[in-house]
Amino acid sequence: MEDEILRCDVTDGVARLEMNRPRKLNALSDAMLAALKSKFSTLADDRSVRVIILSGAGKAFCAGHDLKEMQAGRASADKGAGYFADLFARCTEVMLMIPALPQPVIAEVHGIATAAGCQLVASCDMAVAAEGTRFGVNGVNIGLFCSTPMVALSRNIPRKAAFEMLTTGTFIDAERAQALGLVNHVVPHAELRSHTDQLAKTVGAKLSSAVRIGKQTFYRQAEMDVADAYAHAGAVMVENMLWRDTEEGISAFLDKRKPDWAD
Repeated sequence: MEDEILRCDVTDGVARLEMNRPRKLNALSDAMLAALKSKFSTLADDRSVRVIILSGAGKAFCAGHDLKEMQAGRASADKGAGYFADLFARCTEVMLMIPALPQPVIAEVHGIATAAGCQLVASCDMAVAAEGTRFGVNGVNIGLFCSTPMVALSRNIPRKAAFEMLTTGTFIDAERAQALGLVNHVVPHAELRSHTDQLAKTVGAKLSSAVRIGKQTFYRQAEMDVADAYAHAGAVMVENMLWRDTEEGISAFLDKRKPDWAD
């Protein structure tokens, strides 16, 4: 476990993933991206997993791409264009897997989340941050505009705030990130894990099939205009209402008892 680049522990329906490159601030190296892709693919098919928590070992959540690895790629054929295109495509694939997963994914963030690390937080369904955590898309400071992190970030926070972060390269603190909508909760560092675990436990206690169809619908309707979104969401609610477990949940509520769900 100590040598694994991505640790995974599943307890009571919650899969806790921990990026484990503390000396590199859990940078998204080629190996890390491959490990995340593989693990997400495995968890997507695991019906026993109801919630996923993504965290980082050591003093930081994730410092973005591995710059030394990127510089080595630059030295490859045709000035690295092929390597960089492949790298950003693989990173995009991992980021897109998160909202596509059937389970809610919670980022547990501490230290720093910069560039692609901030993108990773923005790609998760929810996020809990420790007090003192800093968030940034700082590539502009070294001459590299954070264009791919911008996609997720600008879909999480207001445009003007995102643009300021992208063009100034400055950090925002956890409280500002919460005010803008990048994270859900900010807690003392000592309470970070317990708070995230409690959030995961709360979500995991719901009817998992309802949460799964709800997450899928949440992202799909967000891409539609209002009328189409209502039509799609209405059709999903009709399907949901016809489930045996939903009928049981309503009956249990009316009878003031705990539901006996099959799922």
